[in-house]
Parts: sequence; C-alpha cells; structure tokens
Amino acid sequence: MPGFVVVSPPFRSHAQPMSVFATALSKAGAQDVTFACGAEFADLAPDVPFADMRTTRDSNSGIAERTAQDARSARDVTDFLEATKGGAAAALLAQTRRRRADPLAAPDQVLRSLRALHDGVRPDWYVVDQIDYATTLALHALGLPFVSYVTGHPTYLVTRDDQFFGLPQAWPSAVHPAPEELAELATEVRRTDRALTAAFTKFLRDFAPARPVPPRAFALTSSRAAVVNYPELPWLPPLPAQQEQIFLGHCTAPEPLDDAWLDRVRGRQVVLVALGTFLSARHDVLRTVVRGALRIPDVTVVVAAGGRVAELADLATDPRVVLESVVPQRALLPHVAAMVHHGGNNSFTECLQAGVPAVVLPFSSDQFCIAHDAERTGAGLCLDPNTTAPEDVTTALRSLLEEPEPFAALRDSVRAAGPDRGAARLLTVLERG
Repeated sequence: MPGFVVVSPPFRSHAQPMSVFATALSKAGAQDVTFACGAEFADLAPDVPFADMRTTRDSNSGIAERTAQDARSARDVTDFLEATKGGAAAALLAQTRRRRADPLAAPDQVLRSLRALHDGVRPDWYVVDQIDYATTLALHALGLPFVSYVTGHPTYLVTRDDQFFGLPQAWPSAVHPAPEELAELATEVRRTDRALTAAFTKFLRDFAPARPVPPRAFALTSSRAAVVNYPELPWLPPLPAQQEQIFLGHCTAPEPLDDAWLDRVRGRQVVLVALGTFLSARHDVLRTVVRGALRIPDVTVVVAAGGRVAELADLATDPRVVLESVVPQRALLPHVAAMVHHGGNNSFTECLQAGVPAVVLPFSSDQFCIAHDAERTGAGLCLDPNTTAPEDVTTALRSLLEEPEPFAALRDSVRAAGPDRGAARLLTVLERG
C-alpha cells in the first residue's frame, strides 16, 4: 500500500475535513500517512503522524478576527467583511482583486519546506488542497505525484476556457448581481487568472525550468485523481477529463455531544445559527436571523457568534437563546431541527449527512453555487443576507420545520459515501493506475 502526506493550508475549515481524510486513508490500509499543516492544528488527526508545515501567510484557527496574523492579513479580513455588506458582486470583486495583488505568497519558501518534508518522509503520494496554489505549484515543480482535494464546490476544478475561479457558475434564486456587475466581475477574474498564470510561469522559469508551464494556473490539478468533499450531483458542470473524481458526499467523523450540551438541547426544537469562521463577524445578519427565529414559538436558537458575543449579548437575555463564541457544530447537528448557515462546504455537507434542512445566506466565494445546489436538491432555502428581514427568516424556517427531511434520498446517499469509502476507492484508483 502507498504512503501519503496530506497537506492542508492553515485554515480550520480546510484542515478539519482534510485531517479526517488523512485518518481515513490510514484506516483503509495506506502506509505511513502524515498530516501536514500549521502547528495549531496538530490535534486534528491524533492517530497519524503530524508535520508542521505552513503553506500560506494567512491563517484562521477558528475565529478569523481572533487569529494571530500580520497586519496585512488582519486588514484583509476587515476589508473583506466590509465588502460583503455591498452584496455578492462587491465581495467577489474584493476577493479576486486581493488574489491578483498577491497571487503567490512566498512560493520559494513553500518549495523549500516541501522538499525538506519529502526528504524526511518520502511518501508515494501527496494529497493537496486544490486551492492551495503555492503547494500545488511546488509539487508540480518538484515532479512529485499528487492527488487534489477539493474543500469547496466542485467548480473549483476549473476545466473549460469559459470557467474562471471566482466567477460563480450558478446562482441561487435570491441572489443574482446585475448584468453590469457581472460584466465587471468577469473582467476582473480574467485579469486575476492571467496574473496567477504569469506568477506560475515566472516561478517555474526561476526554480524548475525543465518543468512544463501550465496554460492556466487555476486549472493546475492532479492528472490522476481528485477527492471532492461534495455529493455527486447530476447538474454539475464538466470536470477535468484527465482525472478521476472521487466524491465523498461528506468528510466528517462521528462526534458525541457532551452532557452539558445535551442538557441545553434535549427535548427542544433547536435552530442552529452559524455563519462560519469569518462571517460570524456579520453580527448584524446574526441579529436578524435570531430575531426571525424567535418569532416561532417553542424554538430554541443556538448561535455561534464568533468574536461578536458582546455585540449580541442582549439577545441572550431571552431564555430560548444559547449564545456562544464557538459551538460543537458536527456533534450538535443530530439534535437540530434546522440550521441557518452561510453556504460553506462543510456546513452544507454536514447538514446533508445529518438530514438537517437549512436556510442558506451566501456572502462570497463558492457559497452562491452551494446555495444553488441546496435549493435544487430540496435541502434548503436561500435568502440574501444583506436584504433579509426577520419576517423572511421566520417564513423560511417555518417552511423547513413543517416539512422535515424533504431530501431523505440524498441524505442516505451522502451517508453511504463518506471519507472511509472515499479513501478505500482512492487506494484502488491509484493501485489500478
């Protein structure tokens, strides 16, 4: 059986599922599986060896605003949050312009770190986050075999000439920018595409001149396989033909809920509200959601408020509100009737696995594609986070609570997949190759 190093960027939303997959590879029989990430994530995969490797200047240990980072990264977080208030196009424009301003942060350092790691571990394969571009480039430069891991929507696997990273290929019913906004966004993502490709080209000429230059940097992916943390939906756009995609459905491991939390939710109809590690800072949206949920009698609202507990403290005077900076989301979901989330990949797939319907409030990135899929599968309803009123939240939640689990068939297929089955299949694919 081959050996692996699973390399994750230092973001909890990426490291959490990738660490689960590292453990699944070990359970499936792979030899010498190592999980490599920033030191603060060493506890995520206790059953496999850990290597301290930081692949990006930015990081997010769980609450973005509280994560220790340099002044530039902290300013970028603040600017991004401010951009989300301007709507979908403004947020996406801010993201693509930021990528273009700094297309590759210290790729030579990542190359040196990866070479040193390889000299010490000598795995047969690497598993690398598809959007960890510096690590993907370093693996390509060194000619090391790797499998891509997609932590976001499958459209992160850019393949056609009309597909661009940062330009959603599908939109939910409640959010769709004006034509002129989309035109501006399309222009900007094309500029970013060219900028990253130019950065890749220069890097390879400087550090690995014998290696081929990819025609488009965002399209650089494994030629063998991609592990996709998502269900295989029939309407997904074409994906790269040169690789085999392995859809996990979800990448979670069972997590029991401790007694203290059980006492808080047992026997109650719980609505869980969580906007992820960045967007919990949008406490204005959290407030709207909680006010809307409380209009439904006998509902208990559990809120993950990140670093904004103080701004929302008045809501916790209602005995039906449980307000915490961080909540055990995966352990809570089996005890939840409905969830309100931002359309992040983890929240979407975790809700599918738990059979929990959701109200999705997408702000940025791939969240618009995920919100579209939530609507189309019947797993959720979408609202615009910047225009939604409390009564809109009330109506959406009532609809979900009155018709629980309208997506039972999808839930069952997602549960039948998962990281253990996906790891076993990956081993088969690589051995066959």
